[in-house]
Amino acid sequence: MTPRLISRACAVVLIAGWCAAIAERPRAAGPDVGTDAQREAGKKLYLTNCSQCHGEKGDGEGYAAIHLRPRPRNFTTGKFKVRTTPSGALPTHQDLVNIIRHGMPYTSMPAWPNFSDQEVSDIAYFITTFSPDFTNPEKVPQAVDFPSAPKATKESAELGKKLYEETGCSKCHGTLGRGDGSSAPTLNDDWGRPIRPADLTQPWTFRGGPSREDIFRTMSTGLNGTPMASFSDGLKPEQRWAITDFIASLSGSETPGYSNLVIAKHVDDPIDLAKGAASFGTAPVARFPIIGQITQPVREFHPPATSLTVQSIYDGESIALLVRWHDMSAQKTGKNGMSMPVAAQEEEEPAASPAAAGDATGGASKTNPFGEEEVAAAPAGQKPAAQNPFEEPATPAVPESEFSDAVAIQIPAQVPTGARKPYFIFGDGQNPVDLWFFDLARPAPSQFTGRGSTDIAPNDTGDVTGVASYDQGEWSVIFKRPMRATPGAAFSPGEFMPVAFSVWDGFSRERGSRRGLSVWYSLYVEPEAVPSAVGPMLQTALIILVIELTVIGWVRWRHRAGARGEVGGTERQQPAATM
Repeated sequence: MTPRLISRACAVVLIAGWCAAIAERPRAAGPDVGTDAQREAGKKLYLTNCSQCHGEKGDGEGYAAIHLRPRPRNFTTGKFKVRTTPSGALPTHQDLVNIIRHGMPYTSMPAWPNFSDQEVSDIAYFITTFSPDFTNPEKVPQAVDFPSAPKATKESAELGKKLYEETGCSKCHGTLGRGDGSSAPTLNDDWGRPIRPADLTQPWTFRGGPSREDIFRTMSTGLNGTPMASFSDGLKPEQRWAITDFIASLSGSETPGYSNLVIAKHVDDPIDLAKGAASFGTAPVARFPIIGQITQPVREFHPPATSLTVQSIYDGESIALLVRWHDMSAQKTGKNGMSMPVAAQEEEEPAASPAAAGDATGGASKTNPFGEEEVAAAPAGQKPAAQNPFEEPATPAVPESEFSDAVAIQIPAQVPTGARKPYFIFGDGQNPVDLWFFDLARPAPSQFTGRGSTDIAPNDTGDVTGVASYDQGEWSVIFKRPMRATPGAAFSPGEFMPVAFSVWDGFSRERGSRRGLSVWYSLYVEPEAVPSAVGPMLQTALIILVIELTVIGWVRWRHRAGARGEVGGTERQQPAATM
């Protein structure tokens, strides 16, 4: 073969190898926005089920949006909270599917379990039409490759607690994770609206899920559009897992374990309010959900308090209830009341918090997760400039609210004799309720009679006393009343009493009918000496055993007597033999 032919052959081989390499090289996937048919099918479902909140244009301005907190997501910005993609990036198609399927806990975004997989996928594809970023080949979302979860250990949680403080998490979430950090009242989202940090002691309220994997993902990716930054660049995976383990240790459960019963335990010593919560050590804790008052004007669709816990004790004379809930800040000034008027327009557009109301820029400036001042939000689809999450910020001043925090307990004015209870929103004309109201800017509670939201009259007999304290994001309020008050329903051992609760958050300008409340639950006054079931059971079993043995003995005696020919206790004489 001539040199020229050899050169040509080599060139052919090289070109063929290069072409093969090009063919085998994996091509970057293009934007996953579905087909025209899928997007059209998703549009029909979206307009029927989603546009009321997110708007027909996907701008978050549906006709229900003004009632909702947090506000519905504006899809046109391309900013989505819960994702498996890096901070500032778009969500994957599966990320959108997951949110539609599972919803966002403790918001107005429900889960949609009744949609088929195809329907959920079609809606997700239609949502991508609201932002041009989804069709930009340079912004195709790529999921982060998260490491497998290591085993949680006590040592890891202890390291996480240290890192939690060092990285500034407590500035927003508070030392104990109750969402009461010094910067918490000043936080806004990218649209200038007030936003609350998560209460880390209640993982069932986490938007992205309560599991350790969910918490680690949120720490790694951040929540786009919110002050919650990504820690991927600042912390190693093992450090993020350590903080995750510390957060998981704050509650010990991924579920709230709601109850429907408070058990009042008997105590030997007289109830002393000065001892505070220490007197309730033997009483079981019951947690109840707090829901929005959406029936009577003026409504509260999303109260800041999502639940409260209750314990109860009683002595020979009095009964006491300890009510606790988490609050971002304690409002101990101003005033509050069950009949305070609320401007009608506040139902249409909830009033801004004191911190937001004091922002003359209308939300153009905001604070990052650690309280530092930031510039206006980055344009849609653009990743914000990197911040130093470990720099120590100055704590911003928070204006005080004109409204104080408050709490109320209600019981029927008379013990119900049947199944019917008073209307749970402060009673009704035929069935009034006894209201124990504590304005937490005042030193003691007061008493009212309720025959509905518009008919609340003072009835302060002085029977109800109480104390209140606030510590690191938690209110603890104790109510005390005689077991048998005049007037009022009596608490009796061995009997049930309907009970319901209301909570007002002064920082959010709650007062009057704008409040969080519960439905009716039950309080059971456990008898002082609960009779043991073991004694009666043993006594009954012994009596039965004696009866059984007696019957068996008698039957056996009769059998033996018959065999010996005994009748009536005498031996039967046999006739003499004849010759």
